[in-house]
Amino acid sequence: MVRKQAIDMDMHGQVFACTTKTKSECFKRLLFSTNRTYAPAAMRVKRNDFLFLLDLDNDLLYGIFKACSDARMNIQPEAWNGKYPYQVEVRAIGEILPIENAKKLLEKMGISRSSPINRTSLIKLLELYRSDRFSFENWFEYLTKVEGLRKVQISDEPKSWELFSDLQKFKIKPEDELPLLESTTLWDFPRQSYGKTPKGNNKYPGVTPALLIWNLVWRYTDPGDLVVDPMCGSGTTIDVCKEEGRRVIGYDIHPVREDIIENDARSIPLSDNSVDLVFIDSPYGDNIRYNENPASIGKISSEKELFYDELEKVIKESYRILKPGKTLGWLIGDQWVKKRFTPVGFNLYERLTKYFETRDIVCITRRGQSSNTGLWHNRARRFNFFLRGFKYLFIMKKPLDTKQKTEKARKIKWNHYER
Repeated sequence: MVRKQAIDMDMHGQVFACTTKTKSECFKRLLFSTNRTYAPAAMRVKRNDFLFLLDLDNDLLYGIFKACSDARMNIQPEAWNGKYPYQVEVRAIGEILPIENAKKLLEKMGISRSSPINRTSLIKLLELYRSDRFSFENWFEYLTKVEGLRKVQISDEPKSWELFSDLQKFKIKPEDELPLLESTTLWDFPRQSYGKTPKGNNKYPGVTPALLIWNLVWRYTDPGDLVVDPMCGSGTTIDVCKEEGRRVIGYDIHPVREDIIENDARSIPLSDNSVDLVFIDSPYGDNIRYNENPASIGKISSEKELFYDELEKVIKESYRILKPGKTLGWLIGDQWVKKRFTPVGFNLYERLTKYFETRDIVCITRRGQSSNTGLWHNRARRFNFFLRGFKYLFIMKKPLDTKQKTEKARKIKWNHYER
């Protein structure tokens, strides 16, 4: 009964990492931190969560620590010369014990730095640190009540987890597994949403993949930043941003939810230089019926110059509201209708470069379109045309003012490799 109660307790955990160079500062400041790569998981830490510190160089896992604050940006901005701004204050639970061969242990338990530790794995991990003076029953009662110490005392004798035979077959997938940032310019998302809660409506025409927005949010904004989606559709951007701790405003010419504000993207009611990220998944022409509003840009054919003239008005507004140096992400696809190809992406990109610098261009695999069926694939082969297999994600940057530009000209030394 006690074991069941312990597993049912509201317990959360997270692993942070350090090196030989950074470890002493972690202990001295009683501060754990990380960079943007692991920030999505780290910023979910709340007060009283259980924390562990992985020494990457010596392969030791230090525990147990308890969070004495929610994770925040730059709690101590000067720590590690500002390299690791996603931070949480910690306290030590008794004598801190290092466990050897830590990377193998975490792998066997299905624990990753990029996701919170699920409850079952956390119970098992905490039990490894239990001293002989505690029974199982009073160990977890003690852990949930103790506040922790503002001074770290580390055991001289590391512990070997491999003495515990029941861990050899123990591996559970995290309950709240978080994605990692995409590392290439080809993004392929098998599902429209991610996580436990839906983001947007996957039945909505042309719905945006939620992980696309998640990647933009975590690459180009910090918690508390303002994200704006002028063509919000079913609200995917709103749902992602709320879960990731960003302020968000979603507009649409035909809102389908109460938290979407009715507005035309060609005139955005926000002040100049006030937004940290703009994301737009605009119509690609008049090939999809989004709504019945006659003013919708989606009523105009992408074969007409007028279509791009109207989108340029949206570009101008996005430029106006963005802060200098901040990012615009624009998702667009080409069109092939009635034996005629229209390079919608190239045409839009030409307009974008009149105002913005290019950060990068990403290809997004198309999966949810209605033509992704055996019938249409057969037709494409029989009648010698191609179905649209990808969309462009143009990632653009609003230029800094000339007075703010500090980047020096780069000297690039190319490496050549033998074939």
